[in-house]
Amino acid sequence: MLLLASCGFQLQGTFSTPPEMERTYISANDNRSLFYRELREALRSAGVNLVDAESDATATFSILYDHTDQRVLSVSARNEPTEYAVFYTIEYTLDSGEKNLLVPQMLTLTRDYTYDPTLILGKEHEQQLLRDAIVDDLVRIVLKQIATL
Repeated sequence: MLLLASCGFQLQGTFSTPPEMERTYISANDNRSLFYRELREALRSAGVNLVDAESDATATFSILYDHTDQRVLSVSARNEPTEYAVFYTIEYTLDSGEKNLLVPQMLTLTRDYTYDPTLILGKEHEQQLLRDAIVDDLVRIVLKQIATL
């Protein structure tokens, strides 16, 4: 165990934050977005003290851009969509006072799914599940970047 600990090994899922994130404020234009809510929950679960005012914070995580949508990937011979791509794009930065811990980063993740007009409700549910999975992946990537600081 001592050997594993000394080489920097950490169990998957463990998350450590830099000391500057002792009290963190999340700045976002949309406090109801899926990414904002999931990031907030993940940071809170990791033991980060989230504050409601930027003046009380030792670090500010700024979500500069947060957008999700879908686009048509393919159409049938009758010009009806048969395949879509769901995507989620975020841009963020992490600052501590005058010190920039993370320069602005932009991430986009996509997932494809087939579309069948006879299964509209099921496909809408599939789209939402894909969007949720994308957000989980985005949060995981952001947390890994923070853990490397």
